[in-house]
Amino acid sequence: MKRRALAAMALGMALAPSWALAQGQAFPNKPVKFIVPYAAGGLPDSVARIVAQKLTERLGQPFVIDNKPGGNGVVSYQNLVSAPNDGYTFIVSDGSMLSITPQINKNAQYTLGKDLMAVSLIARSPLFLVAHPKSGVKNLQDFLARVKEKPGHYTYGSSGIGSSHHLTMEALKAEMKLDLRHIPFRGSGQSVPALVGGQVDFLFSALPSMLGFVKNNQVTLIASNDSKRSNQAPDVPAIAEVLPKFDFSVAIGVLARAGTPPDIVKKLSDEIAQAVKAPEVIEKLTTAGIEAVGSTPDAYAKVIELENAAMAKAGKAADLKADQ
Repeated sequence: MKRRALAAMALGMALAPSWALAQGQAFPNKPVKFIVPYAAGGLPDSVARIVAQKLTERLGQPFVIDNKPGGNGVVSYQNLVSAPNDGYTFIVSDGSMLSITPQINKNAQYTLGKDLMAVSLIARSPLFLVAHPKSGVKNLQDFLARVKEKPGHYTYGSSGIGSSHHLTMEALKAEMKLDLRHIPFRGSGQSVPALVGGQVDFLFSALPSMLGFVKNNQVTLIASNDSKRSNQAPDVPAIAEVLPKFDFSVAIGVLARAGTPPDIVKKLSDEIAQAVKAPEVIEKLTTAGIEAVGSTPDAYAKVIELENAAMAKAGKAADLKADQ
């Protein structure tokens, strides 16, 4: 009888999922992978690397960055679900793979709750409305007045159709009944020089990309797309001061595959919240134009829910179509 019990126990262990065998072991007990849906050097990549370094120091296991660009997040999701569901592979991304990609890519068949779980909102990065001097715009009220006076006269650039930069402006246009012509570019590497060179009148951009040009009076900061004034530029108003609840700041967080052990999700969430409080982490993020947050899974899920609703509305205003 005793032999049968031991045999049954051995069989049960052999058939148990890999994460179940690790329940008695502290997380992490092996390297953790952070998949980033973009090439190295972008905003989510920078956040992932800064936080991964601190988590490695805190937890004694490597947190490895794996850049998997393609399909605006689809390729990263495919890599996530092809990995063992043992709580050692995650995605670090902005919210666009959930809020924008499904609007423009028919292959984005994943949703929060069913396929993905929120782990932690690591940080937020506001985008700033910036004007070229030829527009004559000096502040937010001036921007609204001049654009309304001359419908269709002014242009704005973006990092591409469906980008956060594009949909932030489309949301502003829809809410304030503005008429500006959109000129999309392939990333900030093209759109920022286009603004500085006067090819477009306005655009939304991360602050670090514009600071040098602002200091040289080549461009003018008008407003941020955050719900409140940014610590990076406290003298620059938030659009929400004119348009309450307007918030299109870029939210960067960690997502897990559905079914990831809850204790691992909580552990990682708690560790991220502590990691982003470290002075050296705050300094690195601030230098990159990023504001540290660190949140619970439920709080991050709420942020995603609100962003999905806002981006769906903006995408409708922009007439986004699948596979555009």
